[in-house]
Amino acid sequence: MAARSLRLILKFGSGILTNPKGNTLDRRQFARLSAEVAALIRAGHECLIVSSGAVAAGMHVLGLVERPRNLAARQTCAAVGQTKLMDLYGEMFAKHGLNVAQLLLTHSDLDSRVRHANARNTLEHIFSQRTLVPVVNENDSVAVEELNFGDNDRLSAEVALLVRAHRLFILTGVDGVLDDGGKLVPVVRDVATAAAFVRQDKGRTSVGGMTTKLQAAQIAVSARIPACILNGRTPGLLAAALAGKPAGTSFPVRRR
Repeated sequence: MAARSLRLILKFGSGILTNPKGNTLDRRQFARLSAEVAALIRAGHECLIVSSGAVAAGMHVLGLVERPRNLAARQTCAAVGQTKLMDLYGEMFAKHGLNVAQLLLTHSDLDSRVRHANARNTLEHIFSQRTLVPVVNENDSVAVEELNFGDNDRLSAEVALLVRAHRLFILTGVDGVLDDGGKLVPVVRDVATAAAFVRQDKGRTSVGGMTTKLQAAQIAVSARIPACILNGRTPGLLAAALAGKPAGTSFPVRRR
């Protein structure tokens, strides 16, 4: 990679990809986010998206208003919605001369030495193509971690480690880590301490809330990958955070 190029993991949660009711995908959000990612790629960076949203897309197709409580029903929504999710990413990135490449992973894939190596090799080859944007989601039709626990937060950190990323950005529906008074915490140097006082705001389409995002940040920072939690509905924050400007909550790597 060129000296100025960074490998970025961008985690898009359900709350920033769907309408307020959480039962269909938000096309305007996809258009803006894809434009911001395309701008980063034009600047020479490598971007990988870890995306939720398949369940909401499936809910729209199946005419459901509320997220199903039954696991099999949620997995059915995910199976139906994953193609719709990727179709929308493909449509939006095509406007910028980019194509998308889908990878569906489970945590057991990353625990297996052989499958871990295969996933890394595939992603390295995708990055080398320059006009491809890898979009990773958990294989929700057979796995349950995202559906029950973490909205892909942990998966985004594991993928950051997998591809030896330089930054992890977790885009969510709040401004970052908020204290008990609702005030933004701009920098977190001790995740354990922050977890004790953060507000546990959680949208109707979210699964993990702030706890799983803090856990993901801890995984990344422990591997010396700086992380940042941003409001994915505020334009321009991704570029601002990458440029070192105040944006969201940053989790810097401690100097050795």
